[in-house]
Amino acid sequence: MKYSIALLFLFLLNSCKEEPVKIVSIKDDVTFLSDDALEGRQTGTEGEKAAADYIAKRFENLGLEAKGTNGYYQNFTFKPKTNPHQTVNYTVKDGDSTITGTNVLGFLNSNADNTIVIGAHFDHLGYGAEGSLHRGEKAIHNGADDNASGVAVMLNLADKLKNKNTNNNYLFMAFSGEEMGLLGSNYFVKNATIDTQKINYMINMDMVGRLKADSTLAVYGVGTSPILKQTLNAHNSTFKLIQKESGIGPSDHTSFYNADIPVLHFFTGQHEDYHKPTDDFDKLNYEGMTTISNYIFEVISDLDNNGKLPFRKTKNESEETPRFKVGLGVIPDYMFDGKGMRIDGISEDKPAQKAGLQKGDIVIKLGDSTVTDMMSYMKVLSTFEAGDKTEVTVDRNGKEVKATIQF
Repeated sequence: MKYSIALLFLFLLNSCKEEPVKIVSIKDDVTFLSDDALEGRQTGTEGEKAAADYIAKRFENLGLEAKGTNGYYQNFTFKPKTNPHQTVNYTVKDGDSTITGTNVLGFLNSNADNTIVIGAHFDHLGYGAEGSLHRGEKAIHNGADDNASGVAVMLNLADKLKNKNTNNNYLFMAFSGEEMGLLGSNYFVKNATIDTQKINYMINMDMVGRLKADSTLAVYGVGTSPILKQTLNAHNSTFKLIQKESGIGPSDHTSFYNADIPVLHFFTGQHEDYHKPTDDFDKLNYEGMTTISNYIFEVISDLDNNGKLPFRKTKNESEETPRFKVGLGVIPDYMFDGKGMRIDGISEDKPAQKAGLQKGDIVIKLGDSTVTDMMSYMKVLSTFEAGDKTEVTVDRNGKEVKATIQF
């Protein structure tokens, strides 16, 4: 589906103006943000600015106060990194090779001492920026799951929390620049429009649109405050929870964890459409997204009377991740908690495809080493180099299948 941006804003205005107000659904928000007219919402583009305007208008119609540096907006100008170890310079002057990102901030004021930050990034990869896994002709990467889904659930929570759970204020944030290195959230933490010492905790939603049939939901950061794990478990009657202690991960909650703020990051898993043009609105599980929103609301409600949560440092699991020179060319199923490493997708013209491996195969042996989980798979993989050949054993529908891998 493709509309002009002007027509989409007519939809927005007609949906959100005077009484009676049309309820804007999670699907409505995803459909707007992932439409071709926004051209993939790459940071600094007109499409991303249109998305920011949409979110600001939604905040306004939800009755949220503007909490940026320019109304609902917090702009930041930066020069992109030329190598992965370089620190981004936010203080550059407008000029050649600079980009301006836009965070969008809405505040629900309960006149409380502390504030809960609820956030999601809204930028994506445009026509295929760095990080795209698409191989083929130039195409729009709409990012319906990544991360129109998180923004839509955030907006749904903003509606739910009006006049509820008033022992905290709520700052709702749509982050720019996440795909370029958590730039928007990092900038906010260093240039906050509220007192960061009074941030109670932060909830991040990044890719929450593909809840699978087994209802597996990953929650990261459960170790960043002592009460989080028991609260999550107390309200779970639906999900198969995969809980990770660490507050460090490849999404915006990391910026807040690094500022000693407890975090929770919700995630329904990667898939074959990740960072590809095929991540479209019609592939999302909207009932699942509503269930996730309801669950997060229950967790927030439970924590409402607990005051300011204590922060706890966690082990940085990413520091233990082995470095490897080769890959199978698969998308692992990070939500799989059985024995082995289950393949959730196969990349074209890569070793796994050439060896005849299939989506759903569970790698149980690579070379002479047994694979019991994701970490053991990565440790084994790190021992191989380009040109090596080895045997892989997979569990395919209960039967062991062997194949030869050429890296």
